[in-house]
Amino acid sequence: MDAIKYNARRFAEVLGLSTQELAQAESRGTLALAREPLPPGVKPTYTAQDLDTARKQLNLMPARRPMRKQLFLNFKGGTGKTSVSTSYAFRLAEMGHRVLVIDLDSQGHASKCLGVEGEEAAHTLFDAIIKKVPIEKVIVPTGMPGLDLVPSNLSMSTIDLSLMPLAAREFRLRNCLKDVETRYDFVVLDAPPSFGLLNLNALMAANDLFVPVLADFLSFHGLKLLFETVQSLEEDLEHVLDHIFIVINAYNATYKIAKEAREALEKHYPDFLVKQVIRQCTKFAQASSEGTPIFAYDAESKGAEDIQAVLDEVRAKIGEAPKLKLATAPGAKEQA
Repeated sequence: MDAIKYNARRFAEVLGLSTQELAQAESRGTLALAREPLPPGVKPTYTAQDLDTARKQLNLMPARRPMRKQLFLNFKGGTGKTSVSTSYAFRLAEMGHRVLVIDLDSQGHASKCLGVEGEEAAHTLFDAIIKKVPIEKVIVPTGMPGLDLVPSNLSMSTIDLSLMPLAAREFRLRNCLKDVETRYDFVVLDAPPSFGLLNLNALMAANDLFVPVLADFLSFHGLKLLFETVQSLEEDLEHVLDHIFIVINAYNATYKIAKEAREALEKHYPDFLVKQVIRQCTKFAQASSEGTPIFAYDAESKGAEDIQAVLDEVRAKIGEAPKLKLATAPGAKEQA
């Protein structure tokens, strides 16, 4: 992620400017980026650090908001959850938000997708919630300013066993995040496809739940179990999620089974299904292999376009940042 480069058109687009407005800001000195003079005929390129600098100099930073914790979870594996969650988090940071990604999976795939080798990390979430190491010492930067990471590796594989004898074990992650609640606008949690004490912690900490699914009928079994779990949290632990977003991933409209599965999801989960689907896109796999989110790999791909549309739909539902104190949003609707 250290080698993220933008051409002038894309750089201006991310800032919400035209290329003419960008050129004028640079020529007038309103935007002053540290760079060597370019030879004649060479077009300028911009880095992720330039993006952060430009937002600050041009006063284009988004409004700060109380920290919102968004969990990506599905008990069924293979739904592309990690590619979606890391690209979603990257795009939030690219838009100027302060974002923390927490990799909850011992395989460390979210860490790899953000260009960080989890096996080389000195600390993981295990140290923060089991050994009580301050979470600030666990967080590492990525190549995108404003996007930080709590990495993961195989040391996380025993965390459920370590949580079992602890008091208030289901609240350890929620309490841990209180130490950084003024530091970030969003926390994006990428969870493994299982249910245990760690994922229970994640659910108890989350404001919003994102459930990436494939357009096949096997996904329904995982959804049913997940909704039963969420309902039990409401009844037994009095934790109500603000929103649940079911996101159809890797959708191919040419498949009859995909269309039928989408129609079934629209029928059974109308209050939770995100209207925008994420189309099947080989660029996701290519981006992941390069250790970079889809927006940094190919911002013009249909995968990037669809995640942007999902993000816009979600933002419309969660609303703008509250201007006063931290508050808990009203409870989510009952399952249809």
